[in-house]
Amino acid sequence: MVNNSSTSLDRTFAALSDPTRRALLARLDAEEAVTVSELARPFPVSLPAIMKHLDVLSDAGLIVRSKSGRTVTCQLKAEPMEQAMNWLAHYQRYWTQQLDRLAAFLEEDDKWPANPASPSSAASTPRPRKSTKPGRSPRK
Repeated sequence: MVNNSSTSLDRTFAALSDPTRRALLARLDAEEAVTVSELARPFPVSLPAIMKHLDVLSDAGLIVRSKSGRTVTCQLKAEPMEQAMNWLAHYQRYWTQQLDRLAAFLEEDDKWPANPASPSSAASTPRPRKSTKPGRSPRK
């Protein structure tokens, strides 16, 4: 069984993965309702390409299109992004807790010696140098 919430989240992230679609959403965030031709104007792609991007955004529930005569306007619908932000916030809390635990562990004074050098490093001696130059040895 497919979780509808997971499918919605997948569509939201897929829609947000493209820079053109993010730019379209930013434009819709700045203005209340924008016609499709106004949305397409600043982009160096064809109107059908913009329409495909708008289809992806619409399928993800990120925009709402309305038609009045021959004019189609788009409006931002931010609820799916809120769901994505909640999902991201959950993992941000998780990783913050994990990193805080790691920092607390590393800061415990009695767990780590003052000098973390290995005791065997003082007793080790350097290897003797080879008498030949490095590289290929001559064939005999």
